[in-house]
Amino acid sequence: MFSIEPLPLSGAAVILLPHSEDSRGNFTKVFQDSVFLKNNLDFQLKESYYSFSHQNVIRGMHFQLPPAQHIKIVFCPKGSILDTILDLRKESTTYGKSYSTVLSSTNNKALFIPEGFAHGFKSLENDSMTYYLVSSEYQQEKDTGIKWDSFGMDWEIKNPIISERDNTFIDFKAFRSPF
Repeated sequence: MFSIEPLPLSGAAVILLPHSEDSRGNFTKVFQDSVFLKNNLDFQLKESYYSFSHQNVIRGMHFQLPPAQHIKIVFCPKGSILDTILDLRKESTTYGKSYSTVLSSTNNKALFIPEGFAHGFKSLENDSMTYYLVSSEYQQEKDTGIKWDSFGMDWEIKNPIISERDNTFIDFKAFRSPF
């Protein structure tokens, strides 16, 4: 049975995914439309993808600009990550606030990330897999981000592995939100 816990960032939630194990292995349910709708999590899948990351990789903080903005459901079926979201909705009472939680293959948690949030994570171990369910298709010209170290998040690492692209994103203080 799904357990959905609203977060202090309006519209975002931590989802405990139904999981079972037996002599064959394990089974995890990631999405059930009727349960999500009952909990005011309206989500229509348009695209799905995953990444594998080495330990100490930080990816983020990513989002797509309107009208290509999207909702994400993110989970970690292999390894573990410190998943982080940042509220970019200028009218929100939690604008500029972030939330982080560990997602792992052992805790069966997922994050429901509404439109208007930036998303990123730090891989806590080698070969961590991050899986995304997304409500819009990727549009390169709308894809952007906030610099990972510019919004007060303590990633608890001195020398993370960061892509050149993620290091060139705008600082949060200079960002003018379209959300």
